[in-house]
Amino acid sequence: MMGGMERFFGGPRAGGTTGDRRLPAALMAGCAAAALLSALPARAQAAGGAVELDPIEVQGRPAERAVTPYAAATGPVQGFTATDSTAGTKTGSKLSETPASISVVGRDQIRDTGAQSVSEATRYTAGVFSDTSGFDPRYDLYQIRGFAASETGYYLDGLQLFSYAYVAFKVEPWSLERIDILRGPASSLYGGAGSGGLIDAISKRPTAVPYHRVEIGVNNYGNAYAAFDLGGPVTEGSPWSYRVAGIGRAGGTQVDHIDDDRGNISAALSYRPDGATTLTFLGQYQRDFTQAAQFLPYEGTVRPAPYGRISTSLFTGDTAVSKFEREQAFMGYEFEHSFANGLTLRQNLRYAYVDTHEVGPYGVGYLTTPAAGDLARYNFITTDRGREFTLDNQAQARLDLGGVQQTFLAGLDFKHFIVNDNNGSSAAAPLNVLRPVNGIVTTAPGTRYTLATETQSDVGLYAQDEIKLGRFVALLSARGDVVDTSINNLLYPSQSSDGTPHALTGRAALLYNTDWGVNPYVAYGTSFDPIIGLNSTTQQAYKPEEGETKEVGLKYQAPTLPVTASLALFDVTRTNVLTTDPVNVLTSVQTGEERSRGIELQANATLAEGLKAVGSFTAFHITNTRDLNTAIVGRVPYDTPETLSSLFVDYTIPDGALRGLGFGAGERYVGRSYADSVNSYKVPDYWLTDAGIHYERDGYRVAVTAQNLLDKTYVSGCYGVAYCFYGDRRRVTASLSYQW
Repeated sequence: MMGGMERFFGGPRAGGTTGDRRLPAALMAGCAAAALLSALPARAQAAGGAVELDPIEVQGRPAERAVTPYAAATGPVQGFTATDSTAGTKTGSKLSETPASISVVGRDQIRDTGAQSVSEATRYTAGVFSDTSGFDPRYDLYQIRGFAASETGYYLDGLQLFSYAYVAFKVEPWSLERIDILRGPASSLYGGAGSGGLIDAISKRPTAVPYHRVEIGVNNYGNAYAAFDLGGPVTEGSPWSYRVAGIGRAGGTQVDHIDDDRGNISAALSYRPDGATTLTFLGQYQRDFTQAAQFLPYEGTVRPAPYGRISTSLFTGDTAVSKFEREQAFMGYEFEHSFANGLTLRQNLRYAYVDTHEVGPYGVGYLTTPAAGDLARYNFITTDRGREFTLDNQAQARLDLGGVQQTFLAGLDFKHFIVNDNNGSSAAAPLNVLRPVNGIVTTAPGTRYTLATETQSDVGLYAQDEIKLGRFVALLSARGDVVDTSINNLLYPSQSSDGTPHALTGRAALLYNTDWGVNPYVAYGTSFDPIIGLNSTTQQAYKPEEGETKEVGLKYQAPTLPVTASLALFDVTRTNVLTTDPVNVLTSVQTGEERSRGIELQANATLAEGLKAVGSFTAFHITNTRDLNTAIVGRVPYDTPETLSSLFVDYTIPDGALRGLGFGAGERYVGRSYADSVNSYKVPDYWLTDAGIHYERDGYRVAVTAQNLLDKTYVSGCYGVAYCFYGDRRRVTASLSYQW
């Protein structure tokens, strides 16, 4: 793990990345060519009397590819309402019968809300705060139940995307089928993870029938994109099927001189020789070119300075040197084979890498007085590289023993992460926020402060039993982990460390199925999260963070309609939290404890008459319950709003002359937070409005979506009085797509 504020000062890359920005443009051109070439056979098929597509298919949801519970729980979502998920059990279980707090964001919701990142896609999800750094195109940063979760709680296809130092992946939502959010402890199945929960992004998979979609779009900042999504059997009747999706994006953002350029291509190839065996290869490659977000003082953003407020478009870097480049790739496979006796074997494997290079100055508060408007800056550089190998082996057995139905799961997984960490900084020329001048920082910083290799390996053995007896559903799981962590500090050898922590975590939960569909449940679970580093007091490797969660709730699924709802009351305690060493403020000791208690509500509906809706409400109280700094005991951690609510409704006219015309509208509320640990500086709450209009007919879809429609200026959060972040301004995106 690493401190949240550190992440803002840099970002990953390394190796032989050249900074060539041609990939996004090439992908955009390729997408346009694919649109023209692919449309020709489609026209020919139409002339030949092809069967008209079902209206649901036209909305952009390819036909479901499989019938097994596991595959169905990772497949397309009907509208805004999912009924199954693998996040809570790894087996593919009904959400209404899983005694855990789980939400799912499907492709329709991603599209209709105009989300352009995983963080944005979760804005209408209970318990998740995904605007911790405001406008920042570099990373997906979020909290779950008040705890940072983007470092060890970010998953792709059930396998962890580990982040450390300035190494961090960012998954492109165009490559995804759905996003599953598990709130609460996940360690008893997944190993090291935070106390709040995790997000599992699910890649697009091959389709059982031909599926083709092309799309172009542009927003009010001149950021344009072109994308394609193609899938189906390799040949008619073939056991092989494929899916290839790509997107190229380039153009400006709300901040001067910061572009957000990306090229991403993902591919999947499945082999299904029979109904019992599936082998799917998954791969993805991505390049990002952008720059660091703003680092602005509290006075001048949250509170007016003598000169007023700083412009939201102010660029605090320098065009002569500032850049952020990332190259990342994923390669792996998923294998599943089911035997006639109810036994199923699965193996999921992935190798991933991310290289990042970032350089440029950032603000660190006023140089003198706020009235002068001079922002002090440090010039930062990072060239970081991350390599990850993950393997998860599973054996699942479904048993029926005298009326007791059991789904038993046993697994052995292995995770290995290597990070090459290379960072430097030095003082840079200040910037006047009223009269900014570029070209005054012309060289990279010359003082290196980190040169190290960090390694973490984790072997975990786990078991789980889902037991159904009458109306009761019991869920029992346990896991043992052996972790090996090390830091080889080449710059300061005395700060090198090695640790081999062990952990045993578990979960016990019980749910009762009622006649009217409202199912109460109770759950208890523990978690652990390994920390790489050296305790400055003991000179020993850090112990893992530990967590304990108690939860009660209700699950509801309408008997005949795709309508679901859930309510959860939770009490989470997190221990072994890193806190500042009062003897040496540049180091940390492990004496902190935090507690979060609250309530979450989530509801999803997809009605046949063209109405889709998602709403959530979260209210909790989180405090530091133990710390060497007694001034922050009983206080709320900074940048942690304790109230969140949201509602988004989309309606499409189902028939008549206006058939296919639709409208969407949403409202989001984020409560007050604090800019400091002692809660002396408040960050006000804010309301944001989203909206959209779309028209769909004969495979064509024209849409306009707007986030922050009323263009409210607000500060999403602060990591101290010198590090505040403006939230997203109004972004209006127009798009045109064609599907056949």
